[in-house]
This record gives sequence, structure tokens and C-alpha cells, in this order.
Amino acid sequence: MKAMLYEAFGSAPVVTSVPDPAPAPGGVVIKVAATGLCRSDWHGWMGHDPDISLPHVPGHELAGTVSAVGAGVTRWREGDRVTVPFICSCGTCPECHAGHQQVCDAQFQPGFTHWGSFAEFVALPQADLNLVALPETMGFDTAASLGCRFATAFRAVVDQGRVRGGDWVAVHGCGGVGLSAIMIARAMGAQVVAVDIAEDKLALAREMGAIAALNALDADVPQAVQDITKGGAHLSIDALGHPQTCAASILSLRKRGRHVQVGLLLGDQSHPPLPMDRVIGWELEILGSHGMQAHRYRAMLDMIESGALHPDRLVGDRISLTDAVPALMAMDSFQARGATVITSF
Repeated sequence: MKAMLYEAFGSAPVVTSVPDPAPAPGGVVIKVAATGLCRSDWHGWMGHDPDISLPHVPGHELAGTVSAVGAGVTRWREGDRVTVPFICSCGTCPECHAGHQQVCDAQFQPGFTHWGSFAEFVALPQADLNLVALPETMGFDTAASLGCRFATAFRAVVDQGRVRGGDWVAVHGCGGVGLSAIMIARAMGAQVVAVDIAEDKLALAREMGAIAALNALDADVPQAVQDITKGGAHLSIDALGHPQTCAASILSLRKRGRHVQVGLLLGDQSHPPLPMDRVIGWELEILGSHGMQAHRYRAMLDMIESGALHPDRLVGDRISLTDAVPALMAMDSFQARGATVITSF
């Protein structure tokens, strides 16, 4: 099959031929119809993820059709339209038994722990537990954007953030996760303040429903959020992943507010200084959010099918696997608007 492969961290990937995957017992092989290009893929390519072994095929946001079924699979057959969380779970560890597959003790992450979806085919384990059926009306490009960014934002806002109608929500970083969080928070009845350093992304944030948009280059973000919300956000999300946005998110909260860290802080940024005096004095909650379980997709898909959410509006450029090579290498420049999706191989 054709795949994007890199043999050293930070070196230019190549599109080449690699062996076709075969389904493991309980697993399937997916023919990839679309796969998202995410900043997490850039982190992996840079060597920030210790789970990656070289040589490597990246890619973790995917949608397509089942092309081969392993022994013991009961729920899926060839031709089924599916997507998958970027964290595939084992189904047997204590976290899985508790319903917390997103923090599975033996998780399989396509594009990180194993070869991923920047390829014509990808093998996935434990299909009966991990795969999610797609509505017939949903395009594969839209479905690919769900697997990491939109689903991650849904869990961050709804499950971890516990957003309620009338809450003020601050979203720091208006890339794919941030824009998804804005749309979801608005659909849940919240009022949203968007923060970024790019005016075009702030304009898109307004289109997604943000009531106010702050350029962090021109504003004291925490103070501005405090002023707009008359006391601070009930929920603040760092959707970028940087020491500065993490601290600003915490300082944007009102007393007893909730900070959810979604953006990755890796490498030399993985241990940022935090305003713990504010956390203690104001009884703030600091929460992480790491993907979303397959069994929670139904709630998200119901909102999409009802028309409350429109993830298709967040799909940006549609590119080829060959064009994805320079696009991956440029991911840290934050130029893309919305979710870039590979749709041709």
C-alpha cells in the first residue's frame, strides 16, 4: 500500500510503498477514505512522543470502510462505514471495565504506538469495542475530523468541563480543537470568549458562535476575560497547549471555575509553571481531557444528526497524501484554518 513514512524524527517523510496490513484476531483493517492532519502528528514527527518507534507511519484521525475482518469479530463486516477514537482500548483493564477507555492501561494509538492512517489501509484492534458506525449522511472528510479534534473537544466541554446553559466559557487557541469547543459550548447554551493571535481564526471563531474574540497580542487576556464575563469564566479551555495559554486559561477563571487542559504540552514545555496560589485561593479545578470513549460517540452523533452541531463547517483544506508531507512539516506555524483532511491517496 501507499503510505507516508519517516525514518528519523524531524526528517522529511516520504510517500512510499509498505506492506499491506492484515487483521489480528478480534481486529479489522480499514480502507482509509479520509484522515485528518493534526498538530499531534507534528509533535510525533518531532520526536515528542516516547511511544513512537521508527520507522513510522503517522495519522490518527480516520474514517473509511472495513476491508478485512479478523477472527472473532461479531459487530462488523466488510463495507461498513466506520470511524474510531484515536485511543483504542484493550477492554480488559480496570479503566476499561469502569468505562474509561480513553485512559486504558494498554491503549493502542494509531499513528503513535502503532502505524497510523496516513496510508491506504490501517489495522485496528478490538474492533467490537473500538469502532463507531458512521451515519450514512456523514461524509468521510467530516467523520475524519471527529476522531481527535471534535470528539476531544466534546468530552472536554461536556464531560470534563460539565458546561451548563448560561455558563461563560473561554477557549484559548482557535485551531481545530478550539473551534470545535466553541461550537459545542454554544450548542450547550454557553457564552464563549475566543482567544487567539490570528485575526482570521478569531473571525472563524465568531462564525462558530463566539460572543467575544480577543487577540492575545493586543490584550491582557485574563483581565479582558474577567471584564467581559464580569468575574471570570466558569470553564476555560487551553486548546493550544503552551505554558502561556495554560496559565492564561487558569487566570481567566472565576472563583470555583474549571480549567480543562486539552492542548498537548510536550518536550521542554511539559512541566509549565502554574499559578497555584490562585488555584488554592479560588478553589479552582484543574482537569485534563484525553480523547473520548467509543461508547460516548452516540451522544455526539445524536447532536450532529439533529442539526445542533455542524462539524462539516470546521473542515478546511482537503489535500492529497503527497501534499500532506510539507503540510505536516509546517504544522507548527499554525497557518491552517479549520481541520486539514487528507482525502486522496
